[in-house]
Amino acid sequence: MIRGLYDWTISLASGRHALWALAVVAFVESSFFPIPPDVLMIPMILARPNRAFVIAGVAMVASVLGGMFGYMIGAFAFDEIGRPILESLGKTESMEAFNDRFNDFGFWAVLIAGLTPFPYKVITIMSGWTGMPFWTFMATSVIARGGRFFLVAGLLYKYGEPIRDFIEKRLGLVMSVFLVLLVGSFYLVKYL
Repeated sequence: MIRGLYDWTISLASGRHALWALAVVAFVESSFFPIPPDVLMIPMILARPNRAFVIAGVAMVASVLGGMFGYMIGAFAFDEIGRPILESLGKTESMEAFNDRFNDFGFWAVLIAGLTPFPYKVITIMSGWTGMPFWTFMATSVIARGGRFFLVAGLLYKYGEPIRDFIEKRLGLVMSVFLVLLVGSFYLVKYL
């Protein structure tokens, strides 16, 4: 099923309405859709590198708006909608423990999920469910999603097709390592 969704999503990249399709995919991926917008962004940018940053901007705005929708699901419809989404992702076992600690690290949780391969939709729903301050959530979402999408756009704009394999297979790992080092540095400065 996921492979079919993936193939269908990537087929949207070559259509007349690819930018609109990207906006829809970026929006729904932030709250329930399993395929990330990068799947559309990469072929769109490679086809038209001069529009790389417009494409990244559309993905960022739509993703943040979708994140706001995910936040609202968590805040106002968690039991009816949010819990089934998280159950389908296998993320319900540690929800209670996660809830107790989430807002202590809310900024970092949103930043990490927004930049790495961790499902951003989990964080958007959990942010609403745990009552993370809305404006903290929104500001961090803009930073994280903008950072991720504009980094992808910048790499594709500068290096083109040769960087595609790196982005698709290794960028998530590189971003994860970078964030671990960043958080570790803040921890060392604060506690040592």
